Amino acid sequence: MKAKNMRFILMCMVLFLNIIFTQKMVHQYFYENYKNALIYCALNLVVFPAALFLYKYDVKKLKGAD
Repeated sequence: MKAKNMRFILMCMVLFLNIIFTQKMVHQYFYENYKNALIYCALNLVVFPAALFLYKYDVKKLKGAD
């Protein structure tokens, strides 16, 4: 499998984690578990820059390949 495809799959997994953490945060907020809602919010804030880093790294690699 090419490295480009691996980075794409990794970025999709990170973005999927963002969706899961967001859904869990909303769910915990609805049931007034504010402590857990804040934990999921923090996890979401930690994971999102990882996806942004992977995207920028992939774009830089593509520009270098051209």
